[in-house]
Amino acid sequence: MRKRVFLAPFALLACAAHQRTVVGLDQVPPGSKCEQTAVLNGFVGQAASTELAARMMAAARAPKLRWVAAGASITMDYGSRRLTVQLDSQNRVASATCG
Repeated sequence: MRKRVFLAPFALLACAAHQRTVVGLDQVPPGSKCEQTAVLNGFVGQAASTELAARMMAAARAPKLRWVAAGASITMDYGSRRLTVQLDSQNRVASATCG
């Protein structure tokens, strides 16, 4: 787990279209699905980081996260357990939605 958290910032710097971060089971209940709440709007404008990812995943109760770099293309498959975070050109959160 520590290895994944340590490597995540490097993936952000590389502007990877898909980056998944796993949050500890103490923050997200097992088997939970992403919940689209107004709380996610409060993250808009914040710089992408592993700490922010963990807070967003806990707020949405999502066990998976997908970062989407500005201008990147993504698959349109829906994942009920995944939080998708769109980033702007400065790697700041533009939007966050379940799926």
